[in-house]
Amino acid sequence: MHLSSIDQAVEQILSRLPTHIHMGLPLGLGKPNAFVNALYARIRELPERRLTIYTALSLGRPALGDGLQRRLLEPFVERVFGDYEELHYLADLRNDSLPPNIRVEQFFMQPGSLLASESAQQDYVSSNYSHAARDINAKGLNLIAQLVAATPERPVHLSLACNPDITLDLLPMVERRRAAGETILMLGQVHAQLPYMPGDAELPMDAFDLLLDEAEQRQLFSTPNMPVTTQDHCIGLHASSLVRDGGTLQIGIGAMGDAVAAALLARQSDNVAYRAALDSLGASTAQALIEREGGLAPFEHGLYGCSEMFVNGLLALAEAGLLRRAVDEQGVVLHGGFFLGPQAFYQRLRDMSMEQRARFAMTGIGFVNELYGDEQLKRAQRQDARFINTVFGMTLLGAGVADQLEDGRVLSGVGGQYNFVAQGHALEGGRSILLLRSWREAGGEVSSNIFWNYGHCTIPRHLRDIVVTEYGIADLRGQTDSEVIARLLAVCDSRFQQSLIEQARDAGKLAEDFQLDRRFADNTPQRLAAVRAQHPQLFPEYPMGTDFTAEEQDLLRALNWLKSKFKLSEALELGKAALDAPGPQGYERHLARMQLDQPQGLKEELYQRLLLAGLAAT
Repeated sequence: MHLSSIDQAVEQILSRLPTHIHMGLPLGLGKPNAFVNALYARIRELPERRLTIYTALSLGRPALGDGLQRRLLEPFVERVFGDYEELHYLADLRNDSLPPNIRVEQFFMQPGSLLASESAQQDYVSSNYSHAARDINAKGLNLIAQLVAATPERPVHLSLACNPDITLDLLPMVERRRAAGETILMLGQVHAQLPYMPGDAELPMDAFDLLLDEAEQRQLFSTPNMPVTTQDHCIGLHASSLVRDGGTLQIGIGAMGDAVAAALLARQSDNVAYRAALDSLGASTAQALIEREGGLAPFEHGLYGCSEMFVNGLLALAEAGLLRRAVDEQGVVLHGGFFLGPQAFYQRLRDMSMEQRARFAMTGIGFVNELYGDEQLKRAQRQDARFINTVFGMTLLGAGVADQLEDGRVLSGVGGQYNFVAQGHALEGGRSILLLRSWREAGGEVSSNIFWNYGHCTIPRHLRDIVVTEYGIADLRGQTDSEVIARLLAVCDSRFQQSLIEQARDAGKLAEDFQLDRRFADNTPQRLAAVRAQHPQLFPEYPMGTDFTAEEQDLLRALNWLKSKFKLSEALELGKAALDAPGPQGYERHLARMQLDQPQGLKEELYQRLLLAGLAAT
């Protein structure tokens, strides 16, 4: 191990590696941004050198946009992200201005952030998360750079902490290539705020060829919790009824994952209200399935987490005592590959003792996302597994869409979704559960997220299993095409059921005399809103906490409403909304937060009226 400054490390790498540097960076949080920026800047000045970066989920502050959105986000972003150092290559990637001697290949992107980047779209690698290490190694990887954690309790070790995922899978491959005479360097930088995770994530210091001599002190990137809507809460409530006591749980990041965690917490702590809410939602139509596969009772034995991403919701379940089924003598209650979350999530981990943190075993993604390798152990640990993932679309024949649009543009990536769907089928007692908002609204246009067909799929229909929408549960496993169609229609929004029935009939996949059960004819947002009004304690807007102030929460709600109802290009509709807006009374603090308490000129007056319209509507 060689201690060095960032500049010295860059020069070391340039002198020891060939002309073409193939650098692997961890997914998400674990990138040493300052070093990456220094190497990037140096190589862009050396046209005779080449750099290819292999990574996923390159994190950057959210785009501020303009107008009202910018007024809301700019102070929030400054407060929450602080002095976080942006990745310079990401800015160039967004602008399609990468230097000609530098490429960035990613197998997963920050959702929706690079739709307009030709270079990001062209250099996307479609690969299962569990295959990423294999694919990156095959490209000729010769440099690994990663943030690590340190603690006086382990003076001769460092922890891969937030990202052992791919690095641990790479190390055996790297050792074989080194034994054959190749030069492959591993660089680490300690981050002062990164929680030290013991166990598999620990490496001896001398595993690193280069270690930066100064710990990174700047803020860790965080993902603020976003609001959980009525749609998402209803999805979470239905899904939670399928989780079996004593079983295994995987959930992902985002509002629907938060909703599932919140519903599980309610099932444990407020069971009477939980059952009443499910009854109001019509869960009795799936009673037999719930009794067979899940349950409504509080958790007596607890759960074990097996999730590529250790998310805030899983930590909340552990803190509440639901995630407590230990699967080894060390008391491990969760195996995870990486973590990413809000600042409060990192702080809660830092506040734990080493023994407490050891319960959350951060390890290689090959262990978490696959069954092969230690298969007997994994099968014993992963009993009654419920792998819960999200899709943005579903065909009426049961194919799920999560990563890419019909035109080929990649929203995010496959990640580990396919891995867990396959495990759901391969494990005895396992189920794959796909969460889907049945409809969406943008610019005043409402459309179904259940289609007759779609030009792309992430999860093929031969792996169809359980689908959950806000309107209920569809068990598709082992069913005929006509039965799959009928069951998905039962959890579809009623505004779109008839047109989908007609399309299925036209294709010869549904009998001419098919009639939808009357129990599913009132799948409407209005019915769900009434359920929420009846059980408000089960529908908290931010069940996992929030970084938004009270005024910002109101403002975010108002702006999301405006975005859903109006196309910004439709000046007449916007003008009508502005005319219908109430006066500023009662909203003085909101207007001050947006610097619209004393509007200057017609543009700001319009902004003020639109904002007041949104606040009044929400």
